[in-house]
Amino acid sequence: MTTVAQPIIKRARPRARRWTLKEYYRLNDMGFFQGDRVELLDGKICAMPALNPPHVAAVDLSRIALERVFGPAYWVRTQAPLHIGDSAPEPDLSVVAGGPRDYTRHPTSALLVMEVSDTTLLSDRWKGNLSASGGIQDYWLLDIVHRRLEVRRSPVADASVKRFGHRYSAIFMYAPDQSVSPLAMPQASVRIADLLP
Repeated sequence: MTTVAQPIIKRARPRARRWTLKEYYRLNDMGFFQGDRVELLDGKICAMPALNPPHVAAVDLSRIALERVFGPAYWVRTQAPLHIGDSAPEPDLSVVAGGPRDYTRHPTSALLVMEVSDTTLLSDRWKGNLSASGGIQDYWLLDIVHRRLEVRRSPVADASVKRFGHRYSAIFMYAPDQSVSPLAMPQASVRIADLLP
């Protein structure tokens, strides 16, 4: 009895399609995302969760507190894109120098980026690595479930970080009865209680 050699079949793994910023905005212009909240992260179009009332309140309270600290020479942007590499994250808050008329394109950096987290704590920490890769020195994560502010600073390159290859080397936790000063405004302070709903 003879045996017939079976051909070796190579199975190709499916690959995700990576999108550029230009393609992402073209899809948006064509109406692909109508009614959907999405952002471009590391070349991937990602759905964003619905905004619940405590999240909305915390974003507004944080905007008011940051506007008070930074003053009129800075723009506290709410849920607006930053361009970092092939990503267009839409952090809950970002602080940039100048005002709305100073930007004909989305900024590529910020003095401070802040995310409000209720159901998205892990993904917001992951997005912090993206901010670190963009050289953003001050990344704040308001954890409204545990009622604390996580402040991440000192971005460093780290090959062990799978996506973005960067992380923050300094992480501080603040309770509601404490205050923190933004790196760009060391003479001012923000009470954590003022950020929380």
